[in-house]
Amino acid sequence: MIVKKIRYNQSNFPEILRTIPSPPSELYVLGDLAPLLKMPRLAVVGSRKVSPYGKQITNQLVYEVASRGVVVISGLAFGVDALAHQATLDADGITIAVLPSHVTEIYPKNHVQLAKRILKSGGVLISEHSAGSPPLRFSFITRNRLVSGLSDGVLITEAAVKSGTLHTANFALEQGKSVMAVPGNITSPLSAGTNNLIKSGAIPVTEFRDIMHALDIDISPLSTELFAANKEESVILDLMKQGITDSNEILALSALNIVIFNQTLTMLEITGKIMPLGAGHWQLR
Repeated sequence: MIVKKIRYNQSNFPEILRTIPSPPSELYVLGDLAPLLKMPRLAVVGSRKVSPYGKQITNQLVYEVASRGVVVISGLAFGVDALAHQATLDADGITIAVLPSHVTEIYPKNHVQLAKRILKSGGVLISEHSAGSPPLRFSFITRNRLVSGLSDGVLITEAAVKSGTLHTANFALEQGKSVMAVPGNITSPLSAGTNNLIKSGAIPVTEFRDIMHALDIDISPLSTELFAANKEESVILDLMKQGITDSNEILALSALNIVIFNQTLTMLEITGKIMPLGAGHWQLR
């Protein structure tokens, strides 16, 4: 795949980035960006250190909107960024990764395979940095203005008070984009940033419909529904639909034999009905 270099004065430079404050003078692109800019686009960002709650809501919300044709934009970083890209790919959606380094010099290196999956699925890698430019501290901040600049709106799923993610929210406000945030436990430091954003006027998001409404997108039902293959699957799926994610709690409430429970959980994962969040937590796909 050939890296395309697009200068500001060229006709194929993204119009949406011409209008932002301090637009990039040039872009380096892997993949076909133009058709994605004709689709609804949501930037999803958040903390690098993510709680089980943050993982759950990021996976759940992103999967829902990506399943409905929304292009998801993020920064390929650890934490919420990577979760957003992965949830989009799991939903057979398309995602754009904005890098703080050149598009052939993936940062962080741990996400090389994720970057390859993004390209293989029809997504795009984009950066304003030329080859050999090391990712410096300011590179991450300036990268965030492009994450929001390419989007129709920005969603912050989990962020602490001093999270660098809040730079993206500020850029979005400066660019006239909708800013959305997921409320969290008021005792959790990892949700203090998002809770403060909501107090300052950000759109609170408690389900994917809030995002679709903010992006002015009609909600159409998915073509497939989640069906249980047997009564054991039905019990577990019903509990997860209530928002219960901890496997120990699900086991206790299901009253299933532990062997049957583990076998059913395995089959639900194999058949793509549920997905692991880590630390013994699960959620519906």
